[in-house]
Amino acid sequence: MGSRASTLLREEEIEEIKKETGFSHSQITRLYSRFTSLDKGENGTLSREDFQRIPELAINPLGDRIINAFFPEGLDREDQVNFRGFMRTLAHFRPIEDNEKNKDPTASEPLNSRTNKLLFAFRLYDLDRDDKISRDELLQVLRMMVGVNISDEQLGSIADRTIQEADQNGDNSISFNEFIKVLEKVDVEQKMSIRFLH
Repeated sequence: MGSRASTLLREEEIEEIKKETGFSHSQITRLYSRFTSLDKGENGTLSREDFQRIPELAINPLGDRIINAFFPEGLDREDQVNFRGFMRTLAHFRPIEDNEKNKDPTASEPLNSRTNKLLFAFRLYDLDRDDKISRDELLQVLRMMVGVNISDEQLGSIADRTIQEADQNGDNSISFNEFIKVLEKVDVEQKMSIRFLH
């Protein structure tokens, strides 16, 4: 399947994806092979159902939120993601040190920069996409993560304390800038990186 994958992906497409995402040629062809193996409709796109068949996402409590990240804002729940969109989202999980190998002073901030990794994580919590995390949104995500292991009262207390500590402007929510401030000492590199084979 590896040779089939590289013949279906044109060389100029590979070069464009390399430039946009920072992935190497071999990483792109391997990920294209994985992409085509998930494409049950064989139409060059993946649906939400295709993603739900990935065992690691199916068992992840935030699996639905991660799957939603592959689909651009405003699209219906039935829409599809093409390979380029797939790669753009995966690029957020490239290790930050990979940026040093692909330094281009004219390029915009890489998708796997600390800021873009944090923005990706922020959007997992910002369920209504209004650029802030409300108490209800925080509670929903906490519930997804812990299930029934903690009472609603305890979860409410955790959410209230989290917002109280992060909220600097008194609006009872967490903005992206407040989110960054709270996570400034967290090793985002280690927590939000996947080592893709070269």
